[in-house]
Amino acid sequence: MKARLSADSIRLLIPALSLGVLLAAVFYLQPRAMSYTGLNLLFNLAVPIALATIAQMLVMTINDLDLSMGTFVSFAACVAATFLNDTPLLGIAILAGAVGVYAVIGVLIHVRDLPSIVVTLGMSFVWGGLAVLILPAPGGSAPTWIRAIMTSRPPLVPMAIMASVLIAFVSHYLIVRSSFGVVLRGVGGNARSVERAGWSIIGARASMYALAGFFAVLSGIALVGLTTSADANIALRYTLLSIAGVILGGGEFVGGRVSPIGAVIGALTLTLAGSFLSFLRISPDWQIGAQGAILILVLTLRLALNRFEGRRVKS
Repeated sequence: MKARLSADSIRLLIPALSLGVLLAAVFYLQPRAMSYTGLNLLFNLAVPIALATIAQMLVMTINDLDLSMGTFVSFAACVAATFLNDTPLLGIAILAGAVGVYAVIGVLIHVRDLPSIVVTLGMSFVWGGLAVLILPAPGGSAPTWIRAIMTSRPPLVPMAIMASVLIAFVSHYLIVRSSFGVVLRGVGGNARSVERAGWSIIGARASMYALAGFFAVLSGIALVGLTTSADANIALRYTLLSIAGVILGGGEFVGGRVSPIGAVIGALTLTLAGSFLSFLRISPDWQIGAQGAILILVLTLRLALNRFEGRRVKS
């Protein structure tokens, strides 16, 4: 039990430490960032990235991987900037139908025993094509209420940070603390035991994919609220960013071992890295490289600490 607690602590401590170190470096190089406005600029895109990361984390909890995350968020953003703005009921119906399709994908992968990366890669072309059909060129407009929420300025703490904290604790309760979350994580850890306990594996996988689709839809809506418009390629980077955020936050590809709070911290770290480099007017190509370097460093540190903890337990 003690070793288990230590492993969980390491899973959460490393991403928090990486975020703190990066934030300290930002404040050292740019003292003006240590303000309400500065933090708001640095974490401006944190909410949609955090939501996409949680969506990816849900899929990874059951040992799958979603390579269509970026195009699906782009599709949701295009729907939000057009149908959800002009005809809200139709927009809600389209987004609800997309979440239902996500659930069907989860069932199909399980029933036909298909590789998730192949199925989701194929779906990425479907979502991308639908996004182009909806918005052939950049345009549309964010619904007023979404724009008002995403650009609100609460006292003391910027909206992006407050929303990220809320996302972290809601997803933590849903996946870690609730009995529903325990069953879903059990599917990734030991599906046969879950099935023997009387739970439906198909139902659990459908629920997990539907929940992932729901968070991805929220990501697209939040993104439109920040950018005020959309296009079919607006969130293509979110596929890799969401995977990196989950891994950076202590998640693993197998075994149902994930950390919702760590995933949000990982998303904040990647957001901060990109925002800071943009703030310094560094090329986007270098931004991607910097985010990759941060991921490699954190994973190296996590591996080293895990090995040290393993040796300490054995001794």
